[in-house]
Amino acid sequence: MFRLFLLILCIQWFSQCKPKEAMPVADEASRMASADATFKKFCSTCHGDNGDVFVDRQWKHGRTRDSIMMNIRAGFPDLGMPKWDSVITEQEAADLADYLMKAIENRKKFDFQDSVRSSVFVHESMTVKLDTIARGLENPWGMAFLPNGDFLYTDRNGNLYRQSKGVQSMVKGAPQVVAEGQGGLLDVELSPDFANNQTIYLSYSKLKDTAGQKLATTAVQKAKLSGNQITGQKDIFIAMPYQKTRHHYGSRIEFDSTGFMFITVGDRGQHMDSLPQKLDNDMGKVHRIREDGSIPDDNPFYNTPGARKSIWSYGHRNLQGMALQPGTNTIWTHEHGPRGGDELNIPEKGKNYGWPVISYGINYDGTILTPLTHKEGMEQPLVRWVPSIGPSGLTFVKGNKYPAWEGDILMGSLRFRYLERVAIDGKTPGEKENLLKGIGRLRFVEMGPDGFIYVGVEEPGYIFRLLPVDNPSAN
Repeated sequence: MFRLFLLILCIQWFSQCKPKEAMPVADEASRMASADATFKKFCSTCHGDNGDVFVDRQWKHGRTRDSIMMNIRAGFPDLGMPKWDSVITEQEAADLADYLMKAIENRKKFDFQDSVRSSVFVHESMTVKLDTIARGLENPWGMAFLPNGDFLYTDRNGNLYRQSKGVQSMVKGAPQVVAEGQGGLLDVELSPDFANNQTIYLSYSKLKDTAGQKLATTAVQKAKLSGNQITGQKDIFIAMPYQKTRHHYGSRIEFDSTGFMFITVGDRGQHMDSLPQKLDNDMGKVHRIREDGSIPDDNPFYNTPGARKSIWSYGHRNLQGMALQPGTNTIWTHEHGPRGGDELNIPEKGKNYGWPVISYGINYDGTILTPLTHKEGMEQPLVRWVPSIGPSGLTFVKGNKYPAWEGDILMGSLRFRYLERVAIDGKTPGEKENLLKGIGRLRFVEMGPDGFIYVGVEEPGYIFRLLPVDNPSAN
């Protein structure tokens, strides 16, 4: 009897001493929601408000879950990264590490490196087939459509081509360009009255040799096209001042419905001097002029002392896409952010779009560019991309050949090698869709007067027409 009593006592003692069961781990969605809130509270001031910015990060201190968790807790105070161990619990750091690991994994959705095996691209919205228009180019940059069905297109190396009934010919008389870095022969646009005046416009990187130093700037040249020759060349716009850098030229040309010409000029990499925020220069601006180069007196800074009279909007980084929305007089643009923060905007008269004071991106080396994403008096983008897709080229889909895309924006991705579709309802952007995945560095996209979409791809250089396909199994 005594032994039975001892056995019962032992069982009770062991039952009291056994480890308590761990609290149930919060479900994945709750943990990630909590981590997102922690990120926004403690991390977003320096890193932006979305963990996807880390898709582009160069992980100098390790990219495993354990190393990220340790980095959060211990920090790198000498490099500007505070230690958070007294503020963020170990569990919160673990959740943050998982949150950032998911962001790293998200990089996979942008990887389309496999070579294209078919000319047919099946998308959820519709299927299209590539029809090769031109090949053998280096970096096709701009395209225009002549009334008789011929094409004009530029190659950044300085060549201008005319194509008639499948035959490609060099056009003589193109301007001398600085074909270095991102410079060269860039956009081409027809006069709205081309049928009567045969006038074309070319944007390019213009050379200036000063005391043996080569400088360059964005310029727009006006000329007359006659067969395979242009004559009467005259620069009607020269962005000032010239710069020694060889990037961020901008260079898109677009006419609005009333015949005014809009020109984009990038910041030329001069954001450290805040040139895009200053009105005494042409860098980081959208400009508005007449066809002959004269400046409308209703431009927003026409009467501002010291300001460049052609400025329409300012605070831009590098705008390589611009298009007029059909049925409106609304010009849309997109621009490259740094690492993260590409933008889609409607540049409005006299407005400031913030660069480099506000941005959703970081420096290419991973350091913080600016802690600000908002500031009074500066516009917010209609759409922003994190990570950066490297946008180039912009058009609106019109006509009845692509019913699922009608009225939407198409823009190229240089970085991830696809065509981006942004659904548009009036002035409101909606869903996004990746098209033509893996096609290559997509430099331009144009809506032809024949109702077909044309795209230009770099390295190697091709121009394709997109043909709608009713039967997705076609090849």
